[in-house]
Amino acid sequence: MNEAAALGLNLSYQLFDLDQQPDGPASLPRVVRAVEQAGFAGVNITHPCKQTILPLVDELSPDAAALGAVNTLIFANGRRIGHNTDWWGFAEGFRRTLPGASHRVVTQLGAGGAGSAVAYAMLKMGTRQLNVFDVDRAKAAQVRNTLSKYFGEGRVTLIDTLPAALAASDGVINTTPVGMAKYPGTPLPAALLRASMWVAEIIYFPLETELLRAARMLGCRTVDGGGMVVFQAAEAFRLFTGTVPDSARMLVNFRNTIKA
Repeated sequence: MNEAAALGLNLSYQLFDLDQQPDGPASLPRVVRAVEQAGFAGVNITHPCKQTILPLVDELSPDAAALGAVNTLIFANGRRIGHNTDWWGFAEGFRRTLPGASHRVVTQLGAGGAGSAVAYAMLKMGTRQLNVFDVDRAKAAQVRNTLSKYFGEGRVTLIDTLPAALAASDGVINTTPVGMAKYPGTPLPAALLRASMWVAEIIYFPLETELLRAARMLGCRTVDGGGMVVFQAAEAFRLFTGTVPDSARMLVNFRNTIKA
């Protein structure tokens, strides 16, 4: 771990790939137990286990409870404490990249697990109206219903079409996989963008998606997915070690690695 070494910490960060287990994701309870018994401080949890880990957790942070998803599990005093740092990662990346940007009205594409964390982040940062579009309307409705319990009714609106919502929005966020290397393309027609709005992505491979490229050509301010992945990791690092990492240095290392 580059950041641990830079801080003079002797840490081990290992991959436990459930796809390499005979029973796949069903091996989660056994692997978590083995990792805990081996003396690890905790584990990061990724897709598709952020919800299935919940029955194995003794305690949830308020954010993890609100999102119903855990991406960081801490072992402490014989207890398993679940946290969610995904939302913090997006919020911190947004704040650092677009300081002072208006986000009173925002349109979000996608309502999956990452989309839920992003929606939570925007509402925590003060967005008053979040328009959520997903081809699976039931999934979008679940996000709205869950977040309404914490932020009040009316702040999350489900939409079926994009033009009117985008025309009234300060910015748009793509949380769908469209734009990833294996899912090329844009999640919305570039003609719906305008120079006065900002455009954000959570995709980090590639860092410059087709959507961001089109937005920059129009003069839009943009946020790529690098911030979310790095800052969620930085917060997990703090939870694991009790030490605050240099997240700016982590971001530089990440971008250098992606470019390599």
